[in-house]
Amino acid sequence: MVDPGVGTTRKSVVLKIKTGQFIVTPDNGTLTLIAASQGIAEIRLIDEAVNRRRNSQESYTFHGRDVYAYTAARLAAGVITFEQVGMKLPDEVVKIPYQQAVKEENKLKGTISILDIQYGNVWTNIGGTLFNQLGLNYGNSLHVEIFHNQDKVYSGDMPYSQTFGAVDKGKPLAYLNSLLQLSFALNQGDFAKTYSVASGSDWRVEVRRAQ
Repeated sequence: MVDPGVGTTRKSVVLKIKTGQFIVTPDNGTLTLIAASQGIAEIRLIDEAVNRRRNSQESYTFHGRDVYAYTAARLAAGVITFEQVGMKLPDEVVKIPYQQAVKEENKLKGTISILDIQYGNVWTNIGGTLFNQLGLNYGNSLHVEIFHNQDKVYSGDMPYSQTFGAVDKGKPLAYLNSLLQLSFALNQGDFAKTYSVASGSDWRVEVRRAQ
């Protein structure tokens, strides 16, 4: 957890999702997708007067250790109940802007949610269930366009592949990553660096069957 807003008016919260699991975090936008995908059962404000590491009251810059890890451990161990975390808050969280992946006619639209930096692979927020609506089989070609704001930075065709070795070295491919999200890569290469692609809400992707 890294957040320069801790120690300010930023709320420190525990979110209970509808599966009964707890998320301990600053309310700084990190809960945007969790709330949308898992649902909010209840949110409580961490009472830092009692739920913080002993003798850490003078520290305002290390909440990850002093407040969040401490509260999470006590909650997980059953030392405190969810109600003892602090006062109940409205079922609302700070949200960051993002484009939910959608299908429009014969095209899928989404964002580049993250880069697999170690390998240079590009991960989108287009899930496998949505992607399967294009009806592609392994080996079929996909047309991919990547935009940064309004500027198109990549346009090309690539095969939908089960493995990286299905294409020649240095060639592009589309695949479902370990999270079953549509992703792009170069076999034994760095797609992100080669095509100057980054991630975030200002990076969009559009895909369709190649002509």
